[in-house]
Amino acid sequence: MQIKINHIAKMEGHAGFMASVLNGDVKSAKLEVQEGIRLIEGVLIGRHYADMPTIAQRICGICPVVHNLTAIKALESAMGVSVSPEAEKLRVVMELGQIIHSHSLHLFFLSLADFLDMDNDIQLISTYPEEAKIAMRLRDYGMDIVRVIGGRVVHPLTNEVGGFKKAPDADALRKIVTDSSQALKDAVALGEFFKKIKIPDFQRETEYICLGKNGEYAIYDGDVISSQGLHIPVEKFESNFQELQKQTELIKKVVHEGKSYMIGAIARINNSRDKLSPQASSYLDSLNFTFPDYNPFHNILCQMVEVIHCIEQSSKLIKELLHSDLNNVVTGKYEIKEGVGVAAVEAPRGTLYYHVEVDHNGYLKNVNIITPTAQFLSNLEDDVADYIKEIIDLKDADKQKKLRGFIRAYDPCISCAVH
Repeated sequence: MQIKINHIAKMEGHAGFMASVLNGDVKSAKLEVQEGIRLIEGVLIGRHYADMPTIAQRICGICPVVHNLTAIKALESAMGVSVSPEAEKLRVVMELGQIIHSHSLHLFFLSLADFLDMDNDIQLISTYPEEAKIAMRLRDYGMDIVRVIGGRVVHPLTNEVGGFKKAPDADALRKIVTDSSQALKDAVALGEFFKKIKIPDFQRETEYICLGKNGEYAIYDGDVISSQGLHIPVEKFESNFQELQKQTELIKKVVHEGKSYMIGAIARINNSRDKLSPQASSYLDSLNFTFPDYNPFHNILCQMVEVIHCIEQSSKLIKELLHSDLNNVVTGKYEIKEGVGVAAVEAPRGTLYYHVEVDHNGYLKNVNIITPTAQFLSNLEDDVADYIKEIIDLKDADKQKKLRGFIRAYDPCISCAVH
């Protein structure tokens, strides 16, 4: 039996799905990428380092901030450039805003209809207009953070190697703090709504990998940690993880010790839930999950937990910034040096890795970008292969609907994967 989905809507990029089942045994389950390879790494080689963050953030329109930040961090690592604590804190706030924006869009408008057995979002919004407004307000709040700090929401302008071109307006930051009170109420209300949604009960054990840092829920910095005991500096990522590319596939998949693994919100919650902000922690407790939690559908609810956390944390950090000298975020002088640098930042969908090599004039000699979707794609296919066994007796149309919902719960970004 063949299961074929020509196109999976409501996710970033274009992909279909194909599975082959023989006598109840799933022989193959593959996400079929329907986009051409973009060769951004090749475009960057030979360019001046200052161009890299601007070009790299064009990899994605949903999460440009994390590409911008990770490119800058890798360049600073390569050239030994230091930034002020205030600049680093402001970058963290930018990424928190990015996560709020991305998660709010995905968990309500891209995935929710799958769990309510609705065919389209017009029906969803008509049935739940107040919840839709809340989701939009949360998304706007996240976008406001990025706009105030970065100059605009998509492809920010102010962030650069060494700091920022200019400090954000203090009054605009104060307004974000003021707005955070309503945003937090909205997030908690939306969280209560999501608690009522019936989530499929599916489990498959896997390894969860993300950044980890003592004392904080790691987003911007940290070591690479896993649910199975791995703990290494980011510099050792490429020697512990393997990129694999088959001739028939556009995406370089990533494995750890020959096995698939999971990243993103569900991985971060599994590994670092003890470091969540107070209301996020309280909400997670109310979900009554058993950890380790191996239900990939719970990625949606983990995103909801992170929205609450990111609102609390962004407000806290902005308050701290407003009690410091914001001019300290402005880029100071530094020297262009030859070097090799790596960096990692948690994107909404998981850990994003950059490796760069810069010559003595500041031109890029080598670039390697490892995106979240490239890392979890093998895990997605392994999960789907198991999940098909549970829905094999459904009608073809129902099987396809279930599989679309399963894949969308992962929140894949094909545009990043074919970078």
